[in-house]
Amino acid sequence: MCKIKQITFFLGVLIVALNSYSQRNNIQNTRDILFKITSKVSAKNIQNDIEALVSFGTRHTLSDTVSNQRGIGAARRWIKQEFESISNDCDQCLEVVYQRNFEKANSKRLVHDVEIVNVLAIQKGYLYPNRYIIMSGDIDSRVSNVNNFMDDAPGANDNATGIAGTLEAARLLSLYKFPASIIYVGLSGEEQGLYGGKHLAEVAKEKGWEIIGVLNNDMIGNIEGIDGVVDNTSFRIFSEAVPATITERQRNMMRYYGGEVDGPSRQLARYIDLLTDQYMTNLDAKLIYRLDRFGRGGHHKPFNDQGFPGVRIMETHENYNRQHQDLRTENGIKYGDVIEGVNFEYVAKLTAVNAITLASLASAPIAPINVKIGGAVKASTTLSWDVADDSNLLGFKIYYRDTDAPNWQKSIFIGKVHEYHLKNLVIDNYLFGVASVAKNGAESVVQFPTGIIRD
Repeated sequence: MCKIKQITFFLGVLIVALNSYSQRNNIQNTRDILFKITSKVSAKNIQNDIEALVSFGTRHTLSDTVSNQRGIGAARRWIKQEFESISNDCDQCLEVVYQRNFEKANSKRLVHDVEIVNVLAIQKGYLYPNRYIIMSGDIDSRVSNVNNFMDDAPGANDNATGIAGTLEAARLLSLYKFPASIIYVGLSGEEQGLYGGKHLAEVAKEKGWEIIGVLNNDMIGNIEGIDGVVDNTSFRIFSEAVPATITERQRNMMRYYGGEVDGPSRQLARYIDLLTDQYMTNLDAKLIYRLDRFGRGGHHKPFNDQGFPGVRIMETHENYNRQHQDLRTENGIKYGDVIEGVNFEYVAKLTAVNAITLASLASAPIAPINVKIGGAVKASTTLSWDVADDSNLLGFKIYYRDTDAPNWQKSIFIGKVHEYHLKNLVIDNYLFGVASVAKNGAESVVQFPTGIIRD
């Protein structure tokens, strides 16, 4: 080999080695950041926030809006001030705003006209400002009579815990800059009919926001269940199977080719589960294959109704004596959603799950577009997709699992390509998906094929 060729050869090897080192280093840095986030969640901050929210007496949607000591008005002003304080500490990295929507009285749960007010803190992404990940908690509380807006309704677990977790996540993640945008939001009017979520989801649809996922945190602090079980090592993720907005053609495709349990919200739930396994110790995510608890609803549903992926994160064992109850003691049983029923360390754990999910999704590249699959009567499976123009993209990863497996079992990183043949993997025996991988190691949510490759 001549000298010039030798130099060129060794330079090439050096460049490949440096690129390989850089990629590993970036991936390790991402892992370090996520591990660091899990260790920085403060149970004391969460306790202080819950105590502050409970101190307003009631946060009923129809309660006082003028007082600075009592009612939902005082509560939402306090939340806004907390978000503004966080923003001040990060050089105004959060855009803190009220989002207002007027609702007229109805015969069910709004006995008089009311202004529904959400409190948003928006952390804009530097690369994809129109892509959003949302973490929410509910501001309002209630007692036994949903229209009783005068009596004390502490709402310690339902849902001061969700608001406290959202505030703490904002404190942690505002220390970093992410490619995509994050919204931390206190939603109002949940107990009266999911009004706050409906309005935000409609605004997102009208403005053309690309919502990657909604993490609705509703009751994340109780560990003593009505069933007698005490458990601080698991939590539930509720997710719908398929979007409410799918077409008849898409529904027929699911019937013939599978995908009944692989909608975007279900993939988001699996994504959270995987991160929990990787980064959280002594905590297990239980995937609940249902939109919400039986016969009940939560603030992720309005986003699902608009076609956005969203899940509900909450405790595994509920205690109905502490939900929607007048404060009282009967036959030796204490009723009411008081602060003594909240485990702050458990809230901190679930807050950490949210924080690492937000950080990972906000760091991920644009997900594969228009994923298709083929392989009928063949000994191999082929996947194809469109590649977005994305400077953050390292390549793609194919996931697959047995058809009766709840979670993805295996994955293959295949580089920056738009098609891949999986030899000796018969399409009939597995389910497949594709995720984008960033240069920093973060991954998008897995995209299930929605089209067929025709021979």
